[in-house]
Amino acid sequence: MSEIMAIEFEEEIMLLLVQAGAARSAAISALRLAREGRFSEAQQQLAAAGESISAAHQQQTALIGLDEGSGKLPVTLILVHAQDHLMNAMLIQDLAGEIIELYRRTAAGGTDA
Repeated sequence: MSEIMAIEFEEEIMLLLVQAGAARSAAISALRLAREGRFSEAQQQLAAAGESISAAHQQQTALIGLDEGSGKLPVTLILVHAQDHLMNAMLIQDLAGEIIELYRRTAAGGTDA
């Protein structure tokens, strides 16, 4: 891998990591807001998490494109770490949506409202 390509690779990984971290933070924030009954703000944070996950997925797609499915790129610890963060952010976003709905139902008196 050339030095320029290595730098691009590292930048893509860092962007993936940053976006995944932002998604995780927004999803956790959404949960905290919902626990306080601030459902509109919680929904905004959940939407922000979704936007960050979408951006992270674009970074992931760019990395896959650089590799071209042929093992051109090294599997580094930071790449594995970034992928792990993305997977966790996606899981947290999904669970946050479900937990927020439970908070909403509890606040509404246990109905399916």
